[in-house]
Amino acid sequence: MQPKLQQAKQLKSDIQDSANKLNIESLSTQLKKLQAQSQQPDFWQNSSEAQEVMQEISKLENRTKPWLEIIQQTEDLIGIIELNDESLERDIEEQLNIYKQKYAELKERLKLNGPYDDHDAILSIYAGAGGTDAQDWAQMLLRMYSRWSEKSGYKAQIIDESSGEEAGIKSVTLSINGDFTYGKLKGEHGVHRLVRLSPFNADNLRQTSFAKVEVVPKIDKPSELDIDESDLKIDVYRSGGHGGQSVNTTDSAVRITHIPTGITVAIQNERSQLQNKETAMTILRSKLAQLQQEQHAAKIGDLKGPNQSAEWGNQARNYVLHPYKQVKDLRSKYETSDPDRVLDGNLEELIEAYLEHSISD
Repeated sequence: MQPKLQQAKQLKSDIQDSANKLNIESLSTQLKKLQAQSQQPDFWQNSSEAQEVMQEISKLENRTKPWLEIIQQTEDLIGIIELNDESLERDIEEQLNIYKQKYAELKERLKLNGPYDDHDAILSIYAGAGGTDAQDWAQMLLRMYSRWSEKSGYKAQIIDESSGEEAGIKSVTLSINGDFTYGKLKGEHGVHRLVRLSPFNADNLRQTSFAKVEVVPKIDKPSELDIDESDLKIDVYRSGGHGGQSVNTTDSAVRITHIPTGITVAIQNERSQLQNKETAMTILRSKLAQLQQEQHAAKIGDLKGPNQSAEWGNQARNYVLHPYKQVKDLRSKYETSDPDRVLDGNLEELIEAYLEHSISD
């Protein structure tokens, strides 16, 4: 039984090390405080705040419970092994294998340990160089991410869209909600390049098109990111997009500019000016949170404006449909000869390769 005892102790040590990296103890303390808060008699007096707390409790339970369970299970198993009862040897072997497999699955969460990895995501697509082809390419990417969201059991909702003149889209912004959405999609951030025979060219010539994908963690709670109101310039104007007569004849569209960084967010999809303002503020907070991570700034006031031209140079992935078939990620070096499958929303292998690459960097 001695080898089994050594294996069980090593497993427990490995699990504890991983749990420490994920700050499970700290998260558990935070969870207990929120659970205590939820049991107060006046907890539901402010229903919106109460719902936020309950969502946070659910999120923390999902992150901590599996780790606390496996730590306790391995401790119990060590106790059983130390009884030195040979009749239990077969059961011990089975349990040890089960816990090893469970730990291997839990270790995958170490790849999603960034400060906002467990957040929902806001994903924007902007057609780049390439005219109508680029706008069609942006539409193809919208379909790809919509299909991925559907297959992953996530909810994707368009919150702003600008259509192309002939085909496709000039830009679109999606809210994608689900477990660790931002952590999984953050590797999609960058420039995506398509090479194909153009369906919009009479001579059917080969065309290269570009689209920029921007992924930021969804920060919809003002408490998560403190923005000085005096740093904001808010403009209200008449919507020019689709949405019916009332949208086009009322000043419902909102543009918010964060003066220190120059980041501007304009939203006009909703009929209500208040709804557009709330959506714009959520996207602005999200962009500032992403910028804060990139610049390692302690305070929002320390941020510099993003370098747009550098972002366009940050090519992330090539999709080639002609003269051969290939998708290649230029950071993780992952490649596949089946671009149709990728464009149909099968992104898991690309996501996994990027997460592995980001850990090894």
